[in-house]
Amino acid sequence: MLVTQMDSQIPSFEERLRLEDAQLRLANLDTVQVNVGRLCNQACIHCHVEAGPKRTEIMDRCMAELTLKFARAARPTTADITGGAPELNPSFRFMVAELSCMGLHVIDRSNLTVLCEPGMEDLPEFLADNQVEIIASMPCYTEKNVDTQRGRGVYQKSIAALRILNDLGYAREGSDLVLNLVHNPLGADLPGPQDELEADYKRELDARFGLSFNHLYAITNTQIGRYAQQLKRSGENETYPSLLSKAFNPTSLHNLMCLHQVSVSWDGYLYNCDFNQTLNIRLGNGRAFRLGEMPAEEIVNHLVGRAITTGQHCYACTAGTGSSCTGTLV
Repeated sequence: MLVTQMDSQIPSFEERLRLEDAQLRLANLDTVQVNVGRLCNQACIHCHVEAGPKRTEIMDRCMAELTLKFARAARPTTADITGGAPELNPSFRFMVAELSCMGLHVIDRSNLTVLCEPGMEDLPEFLADNQVEIIASMPCYTEKNVDTQRGRGVYQKSIAALRILNDLGYAREGSDLVLNLVHNPLGADLPGPQDELEADYKRELDARFGLSFNHLYAITNTQIGRYAQQLKRSGENETYPSLLSKAFNPTSLHNLMCLHQVSVSWDGYLYNCDFNQTLNIRLGNGRAFRLGEMPAEEIVNHLVGRAITTGQHCYACTAGTGSSCTGTLV
């Protein structure tokens, strides 16, 4: 069950926007983010989509082709592919190749360990050949913290995957292959300063393993899915929302990711972001926009300038220095 209830003392996010005289609208469609399914080889305790090995929601080939058609109509600069573990989708390589042929910058949001799964031996080379940017989950540089959040043995597999990527040229000097890591806190806290965390990660991963990466993105956990359940078990399901609300930073509103991207679900519905997708807050005019049910060009024409649908979960993106799929905002 998705838990998003917050303390009644906390103002609604919509009220907070009114106090700031702020209106959030889709300014341009720079990024199309595609969630190709919830199947994953891991079941992390912070996962807002509750992905795992037993999930059956997965984008089929027909919807993958409709998504490509939508991307052609939308003309974004970036295609951001996520999941679950997106690489487990049978149409993943087909989509990456087609999106690359369109001239789009393609991002693969990887959990790293999937690169070590049987049958994935040639996947890193495929990603490199297609100049795919990898944004990889790595919540900490220590084994204990990673395995606590993501499962026993995940740290060592992640290190092995990073070594494979570095050997292919990812994040190496003189290479155009980009490898970025993602940090998110283990507990009910805001992330620390992103630049300081990046320096710590680079120092420790280099000293311990000789590994490198380009940048670190610090992302705030959102009180949705498994993370909401974790907060409830620890008795922090009221204190954490209060923390986010008190840390609200109005300057983050100018750089929110929802102002420049649209999220496509595994079954073809459109959302302002992946969090709205998890909460099933769909985009539409009277009826939800779904790929294949109206021309892609017509959907695109309805999107730019459209008001962003917000909720209490939006406090996670606007707390402290802000949070987005590419880290801090201010």
